[in-house]
Amino acid sequence: MQTTLLNTLKHLKSQSNQADLRRFQRGIERECLRITPAGKLAATTHPIELGKTLTHPHITTDYAEMLLEFITPVATDIQVTLDQLTDIHSYTYRYMGEELMWPLSMPCFVGDATDIHIARYGDSHSGHMKNLYRQGLTYRYGGGMQIIAGVHFNFSIPQAMWEALAAQDGETLTADYISARYFGLIRNYKRLCWMIPYLFGASPAICQSFLEHTDGAMELKKLGKGTVYREFGTALRMSDLGYTNKEQADLQITYNSLNDYVTRLRRAITTPSQRFAKIGVKEVNADGTPDYRQLNANILQIENEFYSPIRPKRVTLNGETPTQALERGGVEYIEVRALDVNPFSPIGITEGQIRMLDMLLLHCLLSDSPELNWDEQQATERNFNKVVLDGRDPRLSLNDRGYDRAIADWLEEIFADLQSIAKFLDGEQGQSYQETVAEHYQMVLNPELTLSGQMLRILRDEDLDNSYFGLRLAKQYRQELQQPLRYFSEDEFSSWRDASIAEQQAREDEDSGTSFDDYLKTYFEKARCTAAECGSS
Repeated sequence: MQTTLLNTLKHLKSQSNQADLRRFQRGIERECLRITPAGKLAATTHPIELGKTLTHPHITTDYAEMLLEFITPVATDIQVTLDQLTDIHSYTYRYMGEELMWPLSMPCFVGDATDIHIARYGDSHSGHMKNLYRQGLTYRYGGGMQIIAGVHFNFSIPQAMWEALAAQDGETLTADYISARYFGLIRNYKRLCWMIPYLFGASPAICQSFLEHTDGAMELKKLGKGTVYREFGTALRMSDLGYTNKEQADLQITYNSLNDYVTRLRRAITTPSQRFAKIGVKEVNADGTPDYRQLNANILQIENEFYSPIRPKRVTLNGETPTQALERGGVEYIEVRALDVNPFSPIGITEGQIRMLDMLLLHCLLSDSPELNWDEQQATERNFNKVVLDGRDPRLSLNDRGYDRAIADWLEEIFADLQSIAKFLDGEQGQSYQETVAEHYQMVLNPELTLSGQMLRILRDEDLDNSYFGLRLAKQYRQELQQPLRYFSEDEFSSWRDASIAEQQAREDEDSGTSFDDYLKTYFEKARCTAAECGSS
């Protein structure tokens, strides 16, 4: 085991407040498509019985009107988070009629591009901006990339652990210290995040119809009537076929400091793009009304357009951009964005996955994390892409600090470290984390036990198309999710619905006498300044 990791674990074990050290804060964001019983994209609007997607705290949409997004509140107990997510699924199903939730990351059958309906958020300026941003994504990258679903895992370190780490380092506990340590975590995550598609990638096969909606290309095999797959693939969602953006490679956004990160990101949202300028920003219709195509012609329309498998985050205040929030208060939590939807779970993620993410992120936090220059960061991204495409190939090797290393050998070393972390997290009485390590270690010994391996085995053994496999699971999970609420109450869901409707109406009433053009101008004027500059204006 690394000396730094070993010494830090010993230091943490010596603390008297063990329970407080393990009180990680977590939240889940799960996306899924609404589909028809025939396995096609739902053409209906978001059910009004669920409230308004612009203002609902837990049930919203992402890019498309049929792409649901479920958001759990912050919790420190894994089972609470899972119960919250289950309740949101169960409640939503009550108002979906015969429609189903698609249980895979890659879409069901996609016919014409016009079947992909951009999400609507009402007539307020903020709602119009959200819709227009998505319109810009369509012109820039196509709609196909925007109906891919994933799971985001939000994670923060408890105050007690920060205090213990700062004491060990001989540092005063400040927002700057916490941000620097979070960026160290992110750099190590970049070095090791190939583990996530290896263990949890669940999109080795896709519906052939999707190839008509992507610019990516690679060698694929045919399966059944309408499925294509990669022999040793793990997460085609994260490949050139799926949720990637090659245009952003030139941004050279690194993670060596908060200041460098926000400076480069702000530059991207203020620098014009020749390519995107050709799309146009605002045309004028024959009747004189404006017809926006995108928010602007910059490299990024807004900061959320920057695609990354991990993001440093802080909850924004009213009127703040994400970078301004980071400048104001430092990093509050990190968002892991590399997870496929788990097809073997009715809610897209399992307790075991959460425990593995806890351990992997703690490994990244407690290990040495030297700066990562752009060339080194690109090497980590090539490792990630190799595992996405061929992660279950037993002959696969990755770049470890400039040298080729067999993936199985590297996994063995990491799992030895995770076992020690598991013992710390379990404490004197528990076994859950150690059992989770033992369970997932079997995937190191046999790659076919990974989620992608399990999925491909079912498709091959049963000669199933991807679409039939997904539809079968969707129908099964619909039945399983017809259950009483576990955590939330009926009154809570009703109050969220009513409050979301009222809040959206209030926004629309407030904006009715003002210009959307002026709203955008003001927004981007504020987006260009730092938190300190905006605060002083």
